Amino acid sequence: MSAFDIAVVGGGIMGCGTALRVAEGGMRAIVIEQGDLGQGASGVNAGTLSLQIKRVKLMEYAVRGHRVWQRMGEAVGFHKTGGYSLAFTDREAGLLQERMELKRQAGAPIVFRSPAELRRDEPGLSHKVMAASFCSEDGFADSSLTGRYYRTALTQAGVTWRERSPVVAIDRAEGGFVLQAGGEPVFARRLLLACGGWMQGLAAKLDVRLPLRVRVNTVSVTERGPRLIGTVIGHATGLLTMKQKPNGTLLIGGGWQGTGRPEQGPGRVATDSLLTNLQLARHALPALGGWRIVRSWTGYEVNTPDFYPLAGHMPGMDNLFVLGGVRGGYTIGPYISRLMGDYILGREPELPLFDPARNFSEEQS
Repeated sequence: MSAFDIAVVGGGIMGCGTALRVAEGGMRAIVIEQGDLGQGASGVNAGTLSLQIKRVKLMEYAVRGHRVWQRMGEAVGFHKTGGYSLAFTDREAGLLQERMELKRQAGAPIVFRSPAELRRDEPGLSHKVMAASFCSEDGFADSSLTGRYYRTALTQAGVTWRERSPVVAIDRAEGGFVLQAGGEPVFARRLLLACGGWMQGLAAKLDVRLPLRVRVNTVSVTERGPRLIGTVIGHATGLLTMKQKPNGTLLIGGGWQGTGRPEQGPGRVATDSLLTNLQLARHALPALGGWRIVRSWTGYEVNTPDFYPLAGHMPGMDNLFVLGGVRGGYTIGPYISRLMGDYILGREPELPLFDPARNFSEEQS
């Protein structure tokens, strides 16, 4: 039986990032992933890195997350383009003003732009825009490169990893845990669950209940075409993201929901939801109406009732840690995983983590 200081279940950004951090601190770590590294939620999202769609209390984490993405650079397809958030009605304009002002006060470099200024920068956008905000730090990365990036980083750091190894059993053992996950069993003195949509089910194997809700987010990609936009485009409600990649394709997202459950296999695109997403995209960018959608897909994401992460130690369970459950965790993932690694190493994280045992209020959602 192989023995490790820590086993990390989940080979996405948060799991791999934490493994790298604890390895820097001298721990022997293994990452166990049921599929391929970085190909869960970390690899199928739209890659949006926008401060304008982050919650106010997570802004400092997102700002620092942006810095990590920028250092990762070309290896993850990072592009800092700036980004606009649009409003088409008086109600949306009021919502935009209220939300972006709070986010600006929280540290995001957001400014408000007139429709004329917007048309100067993005002439292809609809002239029906009534108000817009702009953040110079917004951009995107290529989520399809997540797995390749972390596979290389883990190997260079000497971290063991297993792909296509679903965890079928977790048992407490003297001084730690024993995991059955393909190949020989793994013993680890510490265990971190960072497996997104599958975290709730795995925690249940240890009689731990996690307050998580599953979302089935939809993303679409168009055919290649001429340059229509140069920045990341969003909407005051948060229900639209668009960016045009260097190869000319447009990625369209916004959290519109498909159907499915993680334990049942891949999610499915819901036609009505998809069409509404595409209609909003076309409303914002009229020229998109002549473009073909090449593919649409879904990815599982989980969130807590208050939409803030589970990040810390589970009370009453020696050496059991959890990390995840934040909506839109792609941006903060590389940063909060470092905080988590420091916490596991017994260091004081530079920003507070999020107690998994806190009280959750439905009203906060």
